[in-house]
Amino acid sequence: MLAALYKALAQLPDPRLRRVLVFGILGALATYLALVALAWWVLAYSTWFETGWLDSASHWVVGLAAALLPLPFFPALATTVTSFRLEAVADAVEERHYPTLDGPRPQKWAEILMVTLRFLGVTVLVNLLALPLYALLLFTGLSLALTVVLNGYLLGREYFELVALRRLPPREAHLLFRNRLGYWWLAGSAIALIFAVPVLNLAAPVLGAAVMVHRFQALRPVPDRV
Repeated sequence: MLAALYKALAQLPDPRLRRVLVFGILGALATYLALVALAWWVLAYSTWFETGWLDSASHWVVGLAAALLPLPFFPALATTVTSFRLEAVADAVEERHYPTLDGPRPQKWAEILMVTLRFLGVTVLVNLLALPLYALLLFTGLSLALTVVLNGYLLGREYFELVALRRLPPREAHLLFRNRLGYWWLAGSAIALIFAVPVLNLAAPVLGAAVMVHRFQALRPVPDRV
């Protein structure tokens, strides 16, 4: 795992990775700000109480909640926003570290879209179900641990599919993920920890894709060499 992370960090200055990094940062930030702005716009045109100060106070409280509550979803948001550009990261990593690989398996847009939408649905559902635990553990300092565990599975699954479906048909990729769940969950947990580190988390989607390429190549089920 450490070797994969070191290789990913060392390749971060690669112009191809930097372009995806900029796209991911701007895309995730724009999406988050748009959601918060939409919530505040709705609040600005709604009235809940006849008392002016009470209505204003409630708007501020709900507005603040609207800005803070989406934060646990940020790793999934950043991954989803950049999902269509992370193929470029996988290409760059394979070209540099695994130059004798055959070209990736052709993927239809429908397959990519279905994987992305399924991941987004599972992510939202799991995090919604975990919100009561987030609130409970917030006062014990263990909310980060829960975030890493939950997003470790989600991110491990998403990045595995990103990398594996380039080389394996969906059924074989599903079996490989299921049979080595702990292996991919550990990789996803490491990626989730990257998301938790200030500043470094801005590069987490790009680093996550690069790390997973190395982890997948370390456990290749079938040779894919010319």
